[in-house]
Amino acid sequence: MANNIKNQEDILSKLNILTLNPMQEEAISVIENTTNTIILSPTGTGKTLAFSLPLLKFLNPESIEVQALILVPSRELAIQIEQVIRSMGSGFKVNAVYGGRPMSKDKIEIKHTPAILIGTPGRILDHFESDRFSKASIKTLILDEFDKSLEDGFEEEMKAIISQLPSVNKRILTSATHSVAVPGFVRLDKPTIVNYLKEKTVSKLAIKTVVSPDKNKLKTLLGLVQHIGNEPGIIFCNVRESIDQVSTFLKRNKIGHACFSGGMEQKDRERALIKFRNGTCQVLIATDLAARGIDIPEMKYIIHYELPRHEEEFIHRNGRTARVNSKGTAYVLKWENELLPEFIKNVKGINISKKAPHKPQFWETLFVSGGRKDKISKGDIAGLFFKQGDINKDQLGTIELKQDCAFVAIPLAIADELVEKLNNTKLKNKKVRVTVL
Repeated sequence: MANNIKNQEDILSKLNILTLNPMQEEAISVIENTTNTIILSPTGTGKTLAFSLPLLKFLNPESIEVQALILVPSRELAIQIEQVIRSMGSGFKVNAVYGGRPMSKDKIEIKHTPAILIGTPGRILDHFESDRFSKASIKTLILDEFDKSLEDGFEEEMKAIISQLPSVNKRILTSATHSVAVPGFVRLDKPTIVNYLKEKTVSKLAIKTVVSPDKNKLKTLLGLVQHIGNEPGIIFCNVRESIDQVSTFLKRNKIGHACFSGGMEQKDRERALIKFRNGTCQVLIATDLAARGIDIPEMKYIIHYELPRHEEEFIHRNGRTARVNSKGTAYVLKWENELLPEFIKNVKGINISKKAPHKPQFWETLFVSGGRKDKISKGDIAGLFFKQGDINKDQLGTIELKQDCAFVAIPLAIADELVEKLNNTKLKNKKVRVTVL
């Protein structure tokens, strides 16, 4: 196994990354040379790579135990980090475990013990309490978005987990916000802080107010979406009930969208993100769960359909747009008589009476019932669509390959025809079902 362990240059070239950003450079050097590190950097600046690259150097290729534990506040973040580390092709086994999926699936995956275990606090604690693996070799503890874990009420679970880690000699905490004190139970003695929050230039983010004449803001929301046109964006709501109302209204007005909230099944949440990423739907209607820790490209805009209750939520929602080198707009939707919270300042009102030209939905997503565990690759899927599906390169959109299935974006106009041609065909000696998602 030792010969498979790759060095940093090999990993970066595998990821098609030419250079690391200054935050990543500094974080890697600090993590390699100090015991305890806090990385403060805006959402979307590459913190996962900043802690994963040095982490690989601390792992022993000869060990068959869990050596690093990464605790995260959400399932999406667990899956995302697992994908990043896997795509590094480091030679070390990595697994993510989280609530909302069968425990049996976890047990199968961790039977052959991973070197790096990622998980949500509740699920990790379940495994700890059932003694499914030894904790004696866990030397590196990473709390990714630790402020969110504390905010989401995981304090007790985290305390219970950390109290069972006798050998930890390196701690790495990350956050996209300054504001949270690190609890004593983390035992974060004299940490070195890598702070890039000050680097975030707000100048690229335009904040604009849209005033609704009516307390029910749905019509104004529709007018705003039509004014913006066919750009992908997120509509933020405070509660799930509001998501349902907005969804019903947009569906009636033929605006393609997906919903994303903590009340949805994990599978449905993942599929909503897939359709949003590949362009099948233009808008994601979400709670603050989508403000960070999920893998979606940068948005041109976000809409605060319901005003955030706290400044932190406002910052994180806005962090989905105007990241790194891009411009973006955060629209604040308010009823005429509604007062803006004091943290929303200096915002210009805009007129949304002019509508952008509307382009109909172009992409649709197809589900394919075969994945990595069937030894199927993205190339195999592309081959099936080109040969049996008889489509050209421009008609094949994003392919997302999972363990047991795949999702393929293709033009809506030929979706039914492709299902007819490809359903029940053979892919790598496996008969696969192909259906519209």
